[in-house]
Amino acid sequence: QVQLVESGGGLVQGGGSLRLSCAASGRTFSNYHMGWFRQAPGKEREFVAAISRSGAYTYYADSVKGRFTLSRDNAKSTVYLQMNSLKPEDTAVYYCTESSASIRLYRDSYYRMASYDYWGQGTQVTVSS
Repeated sequence: QVQLVESGGGLVQGGGSLRLSCAASGRTFSNYHMGWFRQAPGKEREFVAAISRSGAYTYYADSVKGRFTLSRDNAKSTVYLQMNSLKPEDTAVYYCTESSASIRLYRDSYYRMASYDYWGQGTQVTVSS
């Protein structure tokens, strides 16, 4: 049974930092690409960042580029989202997700929710102004 468990969310002041973690179990972690999406109240879920299964490729939404860094530790079956210079507009529930797509397909579709197979329950990030 695949499980994705996010942690690290919380309340932080604008300009601060948080590191989200997502621990995966139930499948061979290194075989899967990983992504983060977020959903703010009243808004649709949106792409934040993604990383290929080897870690060779990373992708970011324009809104977080230069502030967020995504990495993975395949030995620990964990992916990390380091979030710096946080803004109130980053407030949302952040979801970790896993994709079994081929690398060729993934490189063209990492930003689509339909590219992912499993989702975590989410972790709340609140940034105060």
